[in-house]
Amino acid sequence: MLTFLVVVIILISFVLAFFVLIQNSKGGGLASNFASSNQIMGVRKTADFLEKATWTLAAVIMVLCLACAFITKSEMKKELPAAQETTQTTGDEE
Repeated sequence: MLTFLVVVIILISFVLAFFVLIQNSKGGGLASNFASSNQIMGVRKTADFLEKATWTLAAVIMVLCLACAFITKSEMKKELPAAQETTQTTGDEE
């Protein structure tokens, strides 16, 4: 399960990086390519979609990373041997 989640996080990270790279901080990016043509999705709608997709993917990555942390913590508890009781002795006894 943990391996599956890590692979999904990596794939989503690549998609998120792609979405960030096609955006332009000054209003260009993918939206500017459609400015001259008459598309079903207008310029503003494309930019809105990219922004919403970026925030959604970032939130999904965060949730999946938290899930991995909890799964790892529970697996580590299962693998650790039971704590053995030890008695502390002083050096006075012979």
